[in-house]
Amino acid sequence: MGYACPVCSDPQADATHLANHLAFTALTGGDDHEAWLDDHVPEWGQFGETELAEHVVDHAEEREFPQVFEESGTGEHAPDDLPSGADSHRGAASVSDEDAEVLAEARELTKEMLEAEDEDAGEDETQ
Repeated sequence: MGYACPVCSDPQADATHLANHLAFTALTGGDDHEAWLDDHVPEWGQFGETELAEHVVDHAEEREFPQVFEESGTGEHAPDDLPSGADSHRGAASVSDEDAEVLAEARELTKEMLEAEDEDAGEDETQ
């Protein structure tokens, strides 16, 4: 379970992530997110994430999302599992196809490196 952003429907793991998403997007040029916060929580700039979460969660739809959230500690994040359009609010800050391929390759190489380190550690323990 998670919350859908009331502005862009971007899935968020919990109320705190929703509050951070709304505030961060508003502060980094997300005029629609800022306008929504101004309308629904006029004093949003005065709140920390916990207080903001208490206010915004009442306006968000709680939903079941097909992916597991990386931030929740319940598993790996699968970027390709995001609902269609979930990344659209990021505009120019979104990752190009080429950059996404580089990042995917870096993740795979990191995974292989960590697996090799685990194997090496296991061999050292048996000697």
